[in-house]
Amino acid sequence: MTLAELRKEYTLAGLSEKDLARDPFRQFEKWFQEVEAAKIPEPNAAVLATAAKDGRPSARMVLLKAVDGRGFVFYTSYDSRKGREIEMNPRAAYVFPWIALERQVIVEGAVAKVAREESEAYFHSRPRANQLAAWASPQSSIIAGRDALDAAMKAVEKKYAGREAPVPPNWGGFRIVPETVEFWQGRRSRLHDRLRYRREAGGSWLVERLAP
Repeated sequence: MTLAELRKEYTLAGLSEKDLARDPFRQFEKWFQEVEAAKIPEPNAAVLATAAKDGRPSARMVLLKAVDGRGFVFYTSYDSRKGREIEMNPRAAYVFPWIALERQVIVEGAVAKVAREESEAYFHSRPRANQLAAWASPQSSIIAGRDALDAAMKAVEKKYAGREAPVPPNWGGFRIVPETVEFWQGRRSRLHDRLRYRREAGGSWLVERLAP
């Protein structure tokens, strides 16, 4: 089968303005609950797009760890490529690809570090091996090989044997504070529904329909 033959009609649902919650956070929660109910693997996985100061883009999958009226949170090494790019250019976008439900959500906005106490609380809720891995891995750096990574992990395990591992100083959360949130529902003949919340100057949300 060729790529040209991989055609699909989107027929599961539609999305109208009357269906929407009053703000994008409630609408996201509604859709996220439906994704969980559908037992879609890794429902909180999203593509995170960032860009360097010169505009060069990069993207990768991350896991959403919190969402509330302040924004959408993920955790990482601040020395990683995404961390460095956010430091230079504090704007980003998420894409949640809920393909099984013929849906996607696109979040765009400014990025800020979460409070240190939030990062610490989340870090200490993680499995211990994940905590130690945050110390062992110089994320996005070139390493000699897998053996070097395994050796670094063993060294960290020895260092913190029998005691709590602290939060690395270069590790923590980022929050995307959305300026727009688009809810996309596939429809027949590629006439998809695209409803976008846009934050206005006073903080209220305006809903706009975009052409597919």
